[in-house]
Amino acid sequence: MPADAELPMMKKMDRPPTRWLVLALTAASLCIGALAPVHVAEAQEQRYQRRSILDFFLGRRYLDDSPQAPDAPQPRRQQQRKRPPAQKAVVNTRTAPPVRPPVQEEPVVQKLGDAKKILIVGDFLASGLGDGLTAAFETSPGVVVEARGNVSSGLVRDDYYDWPEQLPKMIDELKPAIIVVMIGANDRQQMVTDTAKEKFRTDGWFAEYRRRVLSFGKEVTDRKIPLLWVGLPAFESDQMTADAVQMNQLYRNQVESIGGEFVDIWDGFVDENSNFIVTGSDVNGQQVRLRTSDGINLTQAGRRKLAFYVEKPVRRILGTQASPDLVRLDESALPGLGLPTNPVEHTVPISLSDPNLDGGTELLGARPPPVTLTKSPRDLLVEQGEMTPAPVGRVDDYRMPAAKTPAEVSVK
Repeated sequence: MPADAELPMMKKMDRPPTRWLVLALTAASLCIGALAPVHVAEAQEQRYQRRSILDFFLGRRYLDDSPQAPDAPQPRRQQQRKRPPAQKAVVNTRTAPPVRPPVQEEPVVQKLGDAKKILIVGDFLASGLGDGLTAAFETSPGVVVEARGNVSSGLVRDDYYDWPEQLPKMIDELKPAIIVVMIGANDRQQMVTDTAKEKFRTDGWFAEYRRRVLSFGKEVTDRKIPLLWVGLPAFESDQMTADAVQMNQLYRNQVESIGGEFVDIWDGFVDENSNFIVTGSDVNGQQVRLRTSDGINLTQAGRRKLAFYVEKPVRRILGTQASPDLVRLDESALPGLGLPTNPVEHTVPISLSDPNLDGGTELLGARPPPVTLTKSPRDLLVEQGEMTPAPVGRVDDYRMPAAKTPAEVSVK
């Protein structure tokens, strides 16, 4: 085969692959064209997949406000000027509190240097009585209240607090005008005597207790000091109330036997059936709480009511000394009589039996009555109790008619 016979084949193989290039470019363009719609379709599919039930109610505006594709141009929105929220009128539905006038503090009454002192001794009830009496005589410059109560003391446990020993010291120190005793609420326990131990409510216990009450009261009355012994009130415990009734009777008998005065407060702390009450009337007649929750102690209103019973005999004993109008204990405290300042000419006193009192001894034109020796019917009635006989025929003439003679009968 000749050499030049292979040239056409070689030339054919050495030609540029134009056809393959065209095919490659066409395939690439087709791939790009196919991918672009897929990308847009996916974006549209994602866009339409976000639609919900709100799309059907809000319409196109909701779609426009929905987030776009990252490469999609954002539409320009018109910025609307926001209006400030309207302020709602505040309506005050509450009524304004009433304006209270300023509270004027009452001036403290200065006590006199020679004011009479009221000494109060006893247990915790006596301490409460001291608070009530202090309030009662707060405006009385001539009265000072000295409360020396010991909360847990009594006449049984003299080893805890010895009242027979302490009372004379208090009297010598204070020199009281009145002594008020309220004791016994802590004495419902065993008593130790010189010879034995007496249980409460036994005959031996009451015998020793009477002796101690009598000795304690004589310590006051022997000094010529008025003694006021205040009784016990009712308690919530029925047994304590029954004991209080028995002890009050003992106090009354012993104190009155030595010249003291027993102050009975029982009716102020019980109802009409003599039962214990927690709430009752105060000194002003208002219903208030008188006793505390333990059924033994007194509230502030109860203390003031307790003092109300003691206040009356104290004012009776002290007299004008307990008056709140007392300022000084001399003639300067006397009220003004409103007498004129100019001297008044005084007439000579005339006896009411003086006949010259009315200017003469006789009435105008009068003459002295004639002198008679016989007594008038008035004198007989007043001096001797004798009445003149009634005239014949008057209704009070009880005399029998005289018998008629035969001549008077024949005439008729």
